[in-house]
Amino acid sequence: MSAWVLPDHIADVLPSEARHIEELRRGLLDTARCYGYELVMPPLLEHLESLLTGTGEALDLQTFKLVDQLSGRSMGLRADTTPQVARIDAHLLNRKGVTRLCYCGPVLHARPDRPHATREPLQFGAEIYGHSGLEADLEALQLARECLGIAGVYETTIDLADVRIVRALLEEVVLPASHIASIHSALAAKDTAALTELAKEFPRHSREALLALPQLYGDVSVLDEAQKVLKDIPGVEVVLSNLRWLASRLEGATVSFDLADLRGYAYYSGARFAIYAPGASDALVRGGRYDEVGAVFGRNRPAAGFSLDIKQLVSVVAPRALRAAIRAPWGEDAGTSAAIAVLRKSGETVVCVLPGRESEVDEFCYDRELVCKAGQWVVQPIDCFEN
Repeated sequence: MSAWVLPDHIADVLPSEARHIEELRRGLLDTARCYGYELVMPPLLEHLESLLTGTGEALDLQTFKLVDQLSGRSMGLRADTTPQVARIDAHLLNRKGVTRLCYCGPVLHARPDRPHATREPLQFGAEIYGHSGLEADLEALQLARECLGIAGVYETTIDLADVRIVRALLEEVVLPASHIASIHSALAAKDTAALTELAKEFPRHSREALLALPQLYGDVSVLDEAQKVLKDIPGVEVVLSNLRWLASRLEGATVSFDLADLRGYAYYSGARFAIYAPGASDALVRGGRYDEVGAVFGRNRPAAGFSLDIKQLVSVVAPRALRAAIRAPWGEDAGTSAAIAVLRKSGETVVCVLPGRESEVDEFCYDRELVCKAGQWVVQPIDCFEN
């Protein structure tokens, strides 16, 4: 095998895309800061028992594991940053009031989480801790939408659901974990035949409600239908009211509902959302409420937020134009060096053309050039060409 062949679903990022990713990373962090979110940087590598505490089997399977050469202990490379941020909120900050935290860094997946996905996403996320009201859920949604706007994604559909509906349906029955997992799988596949078999011993109203869930998807009228079908299930009316409240405040958004969507069921504790856009094979953003995320760290308090993969986001939007630059001649005299230094200090990109390299291709669009006129170095415009 050639030494330059990379592992499956791992890739180098070339200059234009790398610049796009970096500019977007800065834009997203600046946007989160404008909402009052503070940046944290958890480690990429942790002791395995700390990294996977309370995360469940799904994240365990996604985590690369290795042995620490210093201590001999098992370690893991993070596959998701949210549990680490929950630990920071619970132990290192330990604030009494609301805490807003954001992060951006690579995560590693043992397996791609969707077709053609990278196993090295660049994960950006924002979390708000300490407020149980719907205002926190709405703020997470609003910030997520604004972040997509920064990337140039405006035509989106927001899909809303709430894991408490299924939890309420299953509260009246005692089932082994394997049976519950089978129900979740059948709901995700909208497999009514499998659900019928799995729920045959359920009380009648629970069985009928469960079998109705796969059909409860679509626009806001779904909530009206759900209110009729699920009226005998305790707590569902409040959940439906909360979803209606959130949807009514997403001005200008296309909102849909899928009450059988259980992706992340073990992780979320309430409303969850996914944001889709044309051209994307999967959701660009996933988030919601996960109040139990800090419980394993000894501090169970309200939490809501979202995350996205900047690499995925860049792959579905138009490439950015080449960066404008000033073309300058190569020279060692003090005048040339001084003129170039002044331009660079002012924030300009100045590329010195090395002797004999005038026609080589790079990642800049030269719209100006530095020329010497009457003994003075001046910048004059030229026709920008993408060479």
